[in-house]
Amino acid sequence: MTNRMAAAARAPRYASIFNPFTKALLGAGIPLGPNALITVPGRTTGLPRTTPLAIIAVAGRRWIWSPWGEVHWVRNLRAAGQATLTFRGHKEEVRALELEPAERVAFFRDVLRPLARSIRFGVTFIRVTDGVDVNDPEKASAGRVVFELHPVNQGDR
Repeated sequence: MTNRMAAAARAPRYASIFNPFTKALLGAGIPLGPNALITVPGRTTGLPRTTPLAIIAVAGRRWIWSPWGEVHWVRNLRAAGQATLTFRGHKEEVRALELEPAERVAFFRDVLRPLARSIRFGVTFIRVTDGVDVNDPEKASAGRVVFELHPVNQGDR
């Protein structure tokens, strides 16, 4: 029996095509809706790894989620426990707490679904781009990873 880690999930090809452009625009401070850059140390090299993600902000709380499961940024963030967010040219250190399965269902039911429904074509956009039906929170949460983000205060370091 081998002790090797399973291969990481992969985002769809269109994500890898658009991510460099999105990353450059966000890095230049150009606002792109709820999108921000997250920088996390690589779990093997420790080198900073940066990827663009949508920040889900509702009622003063913030989350990020991976529609494609265990991708590399998820594994890096899980290992590091914290990251740097860059949003409209401002940097912020955050702690990331991974949601348990029941909490993920609640996130899709109580946070993402109402948010998507409040945006014209939001439910359709998430279904088409991410392959997730937010109208079925139990199914939507299966195989997906969600982190809640909390600011790192000076006293937390």
